[in-house]
Amino acid sequence: MTEHRDPTTAPAAPLPLELRERVSRDTRLCISLSGRPSNLGTRFHNHLYAELGLDYVYKAFTTTDVAAAVAGVRALGIRGCGVSMPFKEAVIPLVDELTASAAAIDSVNTIVNTDGHLVAHNTDYLAVVHLLAAHGVRPAGPAVVLGSGGMAKACLAALRDQGYGDLTVVARNEQAGPALARAYGARWVPAATGLRPHLLVNATPVGMAGGPAAHELPAPREVVAAAAAVVEVVAVPELTPLVRLAREGGAEVVTGTEIAAVQAAEQFALYTGVRPTDEQVRRAGEFSRAR
Repeated sequence: MTEHRDPTTAPAAPLPLELRERVSRDTRLCISLSGRPSNLGTRFHNHLYAELGLDYVYKAFTTTDVAAAVAGVRALGIRGCGVSMPFKEAVIPLVDELTASAAAIDSVNTIVNTDGHLVAHNTDYLAVVHLLAAHGVRPAGPAVVLGSGGMAKACLAALRDQGYGDLTVVARNEQAGPALARAYGARWVPAATGLRPHLLVNATPVGMAGGPAAHELPAPREVVAAAAAVVEVVAVPELTPLVRLAREGGAEVVTGTEIAAVQAAEQFALYTGVRPTDEQVRRAGEFSRAR
């Protein structure tokens, strides 16, 4: 007779040997909170912990109670917490201190816990600034930012600080969109139809694997075709519909996986006090996308 196991009581798959050998009661835990967790951050951080011989482990989570989750970070001594959509603004009243990078744009993507004191940072801004320069993208015409959430704020702040003066926010939300545009000296429109940007930034979840709009473009095809440069913040998959179309049209493209790797390297340094080299970041990024 065939034995049928209850999947809820079946033993979990064993940890990889390298984790079993190094995880102990003294191992420091870092986590992420996201509406749609992926393996990118988990694989990126754990790869670097192993390569650099650091006694840390990283795990991705989602939650329906962000206040309780952040309280758990504090109570359990979790060293670091990455914050993704849709929690980047919701965590602000839950921390003890905002650094300048987070306070300037009222958006958090990193929490560092030091003896129960929670300090919030925003490394998305740093990643966007770095990658615009690395790709040679400079102010040469209108810039359009799609979205009105925390990542849109980081992108707008980065563009403003890099000298972009002709900024447009595209957002359906008739409260958040105009408010965001005013804060950054931009104009607001509810739809991208008819726009001809030099730089197009997607700071929405459109194109994200597993989402309701995974196979859609965040803007009309003719708007994408007009852009000489495109910044995509969606990291999974690497080749979103926007990235594919922009590359087919010959645009300079900054992918969401690049943004994820650079901002994760900044997080890594905040959590551990160790700054990985560019080559280590490259290898960790490749490992994170390998499957």
